[in-house]
Amino acid sequence: MNRPLRAAFPGADAPTGELMPVETALARALALVVPVARCERLALAQATGRVLAQAVTADRPLPPFDNAAMDGYALRLTDLVEPGPWTLPVAARMRAGDAPCPLPRAAACRILTGAALPLGADSVIAQEAVSREGSVIVLERRPSPGLNIRRSGDDLPAGSQIVPAGRCVGPREAAAIAAAGAAKVSVRARVRTTVLCTGSELVAPGQPLAPGQIWDANRAMLNAALDRAWIAPADLGALPDDPDRLSATLIAACQRSDLVITTGGVSVGDEDHLTRLFTDAGGRNDVLKLAMKPGKPLTIGRLGRALWLGLPGNPVAAFVAWTVIGLPLAAALAGLTPTSLPRTFVQLSAPLRHRPGRCEYRPARLAGQCAPGPAFVDCPDSPGSHRVALLAQSDGLVRIPAEVAEMRAGDLIEFLPF
Repeated sequence: MNRPLRAAFPGADAPTGELMPVETALARALALVVPVARCERLALAQATGRVLAQAVTADRPLPPFDNAAMDGYALRLTDLVEPGPWTLPVAARMRAGDAPCPLPRAAACRILTGAALPLGADSVIAQEAVSREGSVIVLERRPSPGLNIRRSGDDLPAGSQIVPAGRCVGPREAAAIAAAGAAKVSVRARVRTTVLCTGSELVAPGQPLAPGQIWDANRAMLNAALDRAWIAPADLGALPDDPDRLSATLIAACQRSDLVITTGGVSVGDEDHLTRLFTDAGGRNDVLKLAMKPGKPLTIGRLGRALWLGLPGNPVAAFVAWTVIGLPLAAALAGLTPTSLPRTFVQLSAPLRHRPGRCEYRPARLAGQCAPGPAFVDCPDSPGSHRVALLAQSDGLVRIPAEVAEMRAGDLIEFLPF
């Protein structure tokens, strides 16, 4: 039997000691956000992926005129007198794009899908519902009023909002905006986002490793995550754990950015300098530790006009923290209408153990589905915040509530697909 879990969403997690619940951290982060005020007006073709700064409205009804919903014949019902069948001459032909013409009395008009309805016509009968004999049609049944007619304003009345502010311009939005005849839209400027990875052990991929060094996975991960039309990214690479260099770089990044994202240096180790350096520079830290696994060491603060998001150094922890906290924060800066992360529920294919105290986001792989019912997932007992290869082998994250110690095969669990 499938048993839904209590506390399926972040808001149900309780504080754990000095650690901050995920929903509290996200709320405090979002409270710091002032969306970028800079705007620009772009041609619709150049606005794909950008965030609308102003709603787009229709200055005329959609569709703008009554038109045929299918190929057939337009006619006037009052011309069908006496009992049927009825015979009407075909007096005209209208294609999509033709200007509407008056419909002669006691006649029909051949009409194609999308063509404007002839003046005086009040029904369109499908071509397969009549028989045509030369220049006349024969109807066996009387059509109903308004049959197969798309009325002006059926989609939207004039003056209606087509797409609200705060939406990304995607295929659906672009189609609606273009249908309304809008050639340009007002969009918010891109969020100026700077990435800085810290750690004396980090080496760029492709470079030789000295003993004790590792290739920098976080930099590649964040640069890929920031590949969005509403973000203007800047990559400062990786810096060693040198307080003077870190301080100067962090301050300069905050001076020219809306959002600065760092990895590493925010825990309590001897070489974790960033939190102190940020405070010394006049910044204010609002979040220091989260009741989340992985991703407990995380810092959110403001220095001047810039927000600072200090992610953990371990790659899986950095990825989870970015997904759960960082992406909503960046989206709010961009002026995007708040949306929840995509969530669904799946069934565990095997028992699961969890140490209570922090909600955990664990990589999981879809393992098939027994219809009807939710899909099954496999997830490791000990994922480890360093196991970056596990992310590439997974289909999403399962979310284990803080108070849960164990779950059985077949239990329902929340799933955030990649």
